[in-house]
Amino acid sequence: MGGSIAGCAAALAAYRGGADEITVYERAAGRLADRGVGLAVHNSRYAELDSAGYLDADMPWVQLARRRWYVRDGSAAGPLGHEIGTMPFPFRTYNWGPLWRELRGRVPGSVDFRTGVTVDEVRPGAAKGPEGAEVVTADGTERFDLVVGADGYRSVVRTAAFATVRPTYAGYLAWRGAFPVDRLPDPELWAEEDCAYVVFPGGHVIVYRIPDQEVGGHRVNWVLYTAPPPDLDLGLGLDLRLTAPTSLPPGGLTEALSSHLAYVCEALLPPYWGDLVRATAADEVFLQPMYDFTAPRRTAGRLLLMGDAATVARPHTGAGAVKALQDATVLESAFATATTWPDALDTYDTDRTVSGAAMVDLGRRLGRALVEETPPWRSMDETALETWWKQADGGGGFGGRELRR
Repeated sequence: MGGSIAGCAAALAAYRGGADEITVYERAAGRLADRGVGLAVHNSRYAELDSAGYLDADMPWVQLARRRWYVRDGSAAGPLGHEIGTMPFPFRTYNWGPLWRELRGRVPGSVDFRTGVTVDEVRPGAAKGPEGAEVVTADGTERFDLVVGADGYRSVVRTAAFATVRPTYAGYLAWRGAFPVDRLPDPELWAEEDCAYVVFPGGHVIVYRIPDQEVGGHRVNWVLYTAPPPDLDLGLGLDLRLTAPTSLPPGGLTEALSSHLAYVCEALLPPYWGDLVRATAADEVFLQPMYDFTAPRRTAGRLLLMGDAATVARPHTGAGAVKALQDATVLESAFATATTWPDALDTYDTDRTVSGAAMVDLGRRLGRALVEETPPWRSMDETALETWWKQADGGGGFGGRELRR
């Protein structure tokens, strides 16, 4: 279930692991590759995934080297703001669309990849016996030996496996945007290999370059995290205390949300970074409420969960795509080495359930440090920043934990 990055990786894993017949259900009928948001992969995780055959140097990427921390300061600190510290940042950045396109192109032609198909229900077991599972669509019901849920945080498969597990709202939002680098004001002020963390009381914006859809081009990618004022009408059509996550697509921000973003740019960010966010057109900005959760297990009978269907960790961890691709490598290994279905599923479950829970814990810890309980940024120097970061990260594996093989 699902044909995005996690779904394509799952199909590759099943094929390489020896599955005879593979069907992918993807509800979107259009081009997933048109999604142009950024993601980052730690260099060490890249090396592991390259070795496993899920990433390689042919996939468009931008290498980062440093993370520079800036805060707005009323003194003559310059347009970037006052730099309170610099840290190593060995990450590769990717554009979601081109990365998906590369993975989709590697899915073998023998895989039945169905787009524009909505799965209405997944039934554990089946009328003919406890093994296998059934998939129900408008075209009828099909039976499979195994159903892999790679269908995101609103997973139909997770609902079938663990009906009471729901994402929990973290209390703050992420505004996201990306635009062509030729629109960047004064690009010489910001080095290509730098990732900027621009901090303010109650939040921060992270900014880095990613590949463009066109070969050789770059885009500016930013994510701004902060809690909205309690009386702000979010216009999301739900009570965020409930467990029914939603988001607003590009161009879908309400006037109130756009006004709050403008306030942050004007009053809380240094001039350069505020102008950078304002350079993003309205139809290039979208919104994600922050949620997190982890399923108690990765498998239930012949149902198996991957990526955001199993675990949603806040993006501060820098490991969203890594998590899904690591899931695929373990799934492939489990298929290739096990002699029975229970053995394969237990192998996958044992490894990935522990890893997912650790990533959720890390995301919550970083969320508290970077958004919910921010330190007095303006009074910090580099030594204080490094001490604070060690406490915030806690050795939790920022950028994704090493894959256990």
